[in-house]
Amino acid sequence: MKVGIIGSGGREHAISLALKKSKNISKIFCFPGNAGTAKIAQNVNLNIENFNELKEYIISNKIDLIIVGPEKPLVDGIVDFLENSNIKVFGPNKIASQLEGSKIFTKNLCKKYNIPTAKFGVFQDVSKAYNFTEEALYPLVIKADGLAAGKGVYICENKKESKLAIKEIFEGKFGEAKNVLVEEFLQGEEMSFFVISDGKTFKNFETAQDHKRVLEGDRGKNTGGMGSYSPSRLINNDLEKKIINKIILPTIKGLKEIGTSYRGFLYAGLMIVNDEPHLIEYNVRMGDPECQTILPKLNSDLLEIFLACCNESLNKTEIKWSNKKSLCIVLCSKGYPEKIEKNVEIKNINNIKLNKDEHCYHAGTINDKEKTFAIGGRVLNFVCLSKSFSEARLRIFNLIDSLNWRGGFFRKDIGHKVIDE
Repeated sequence: MKVGIIGSGGREHAISLALKKSKNISKIFCFPGNAGTAKIAQNVNLNIENFNELKEYIISNKIDLIIVGPEKPLVDGIVDFLENSNIKVFGPNKIASQLEGSKIFTKNLCKKYNIPTAKFGVFQDVSKAYNFTEEALYPLVIKADGLAAGKGVYICENKKESKLAIKEIFEGKFGEAKNVLVEEFLQGEEMSFFVISDGKTFKNFETAQDHKRVLEGDRGKNTGGMGSYSPSRLINNDLEKKIINKIILPTIKGLKEIGTSYRGFLYAGLMIVNDEPHLIEYNVRMGDPECQTILPKLNSDLLEIFLACCNESLNKTEIKWSNKKSLCIVLCSKGYPEKIEKNVEIKNINNIKLNKDEHCYHAGTINDKEKTFAIGGRVLNFVCLSKSFSEARLRIFNLIDSLNWRGGFFRKDIGHKVIDE
């Protein structure tokens, strides 16, 4: 069987490696892939926003299944487009993808179906948004509506910060913005909760804790994710039941009532406040770096799971997990998440010797004449499975030391809440 994966990050490299274990796959294509996927798949340098070109390549190369990694093609309707040509695709359709594509769509769904979330206001006018922040209680959370790669969120401590956030959003820092979302600040601890669905039923797909801020101590600007660990320290049977009954089930019911179903990964970003889950936001794909953290724990055939979702037979598929702890640290280019220097060679990449349960996933990398270069903000993801988070982190430190790449940096405190407290 031939499988194609759309995307070029660490998430897509992790999916590729997990699929490579399946005995039923003859070839993997990555659109466009990276230096890591090039070792196990055929990278295809196509513009993934050109759906017609992508479709023609898939058909001419007789690719049997397409997995969509990143959010933008999903929100733009790639699943609907390819399915219209009878191409089998894993991922949610365009309507369901509005859960991530429009924060306001999701907030309105929460309001209608009593899904616990932060109180909010929506503003289309700068002056009205400013006026609201004059009277508001602080801190406030201000978000750009639409896709912002995990960076369009401001936590504002005062009026000056909130006005700057509103100004930057409306001026297009995260793309064209017709609306700004202003939310109350929820004091609690974040958790990532994943399910996988075939449109009729769903199954849990592990939990994780991301680290969004760029600096140690959870300080500095938001990023796409500096590292994560799995499982979340917060998860227990009672909390899991609350998440499913109060958040996941009402969401799927709400989508059905507007005439659509949900097929694919559904990622609920949650804030746990006094043992009660509140939805912060939805993502309609696996998280990054949570995907890299979770997939090494999977003991089932990922291809079989994807096919079961496409064939609406997930209820017949068993998903088995390792009980080991998993921790991921992201190695970034200096300057991230602001301006970075591109095309910096990673000279010692071949010096990395991976032992059992150790993984190095490529993200922002390319190969050129047998050399590997960093071209993105997040460059490499180091993951280790172990009996303890502290041992996993120590082993990752040793891997990064062996790389000795002076063009990058990383947070040394990933997992601090499960290691240091």
